[in-house]
Amino acid sequence: MAIIDEFRTFALKGNVVDLAVGVIIGAAFSRIVSSLVEDVFTPLIGVVTGGLDFSNYFVALSSEVTATSLAAAREQGAVLAYGAFITATINFLIVAWVLFFVIRAVNRLRARQEAEVAAPPETPAEPALPADVKLLAEIRDILADGREKISRTTPESH
Repeated sequence: MAIIDEFRTFALKGNVVDLAVGVIIGAAFSRIVSSLVEDVFTPLIGVVTGGLDFSNYFVALSSEVTATSLAAAREQGAVLAYGAFITATINFLIVAWVLFFVIRAVNRLRARQEAEVAAPPETPAEPALPADVKLLAEIRDILADGREKISRTTPESH
């Protein structure tokens, strides 16, 4: 039973759970990016380039392959599907671009948070005393100073 407890401890650690969540979100994000590339960017590139469609770009590795679509060519024999590689490269560049902006935003938030933690809180300045309070404080100080002078000059024998 010790191995089951050890596995439970391992599986429920924060890092493992965080990694699992990251993998699941990454898989969902991958589908979004694939759809963005296949359903948005590739057709736009096709329109701009006059009908260019990367998905059917291939080189037949056998003279028996006569098909014009990639799926049919794969059924007939070996093909080098470089269009799929181009699509995967575009996927990677989009993911890298998006992650760059996400990490950039996170780094800015961290820097701001660290600056707030590192800087001591500003102590508020003491409010200025009204003129009458200042005057009374000065009078108090003069009277206190005068009493000290009197007590020093008078003999204690009185």
